[in-house]
Amino acid sequence: MDKELFDKGLAKRKATLGADYVEQNLAAADDFTRPFQEAMTAWCWGFGWGDETLSPKTRSMLNLAMLGALGRMHEWETHCRGALNNGVTKDEIRAIIHAVGIYGGVPLALECFRSARKILDERAAS
Repeated sequence: MDKELFDKGLAKRKATLGADYVEQNLAAADDFTRPFQEAMTAWCWGFGWGDETLSPKTRSMLNLAMLGALGRMHEWETHCRGALNNGVTKDEIRAIIHAVGIYGGVPLALECFRSARKILDERAAS
């Protein structure tokens, strides 16, 4: 594993998802899952998110659209929290969900709205 790419990815991952969340995931990794956690941190976060061509906000918006269209709701919720951390607004999240509904299907948009409501309510309560 490329240590420099891992370190870069770890910083990007923590900045978006929160240090506590990331540290809990890494601490929970065992011999079976640790190699994937490390590779994903280096590749997705170091290589992907480490490319400064797109801002973190833009990348978060793209992720919400793609994850929503794929129906990956657990990851969508995680990245919805991260998108808020990266400055994506409630109105922008709504617009992203509209695009998911138009291009991916209404049932997916409904799931995104349910998940977004959960995350926005959590944010408002904290």
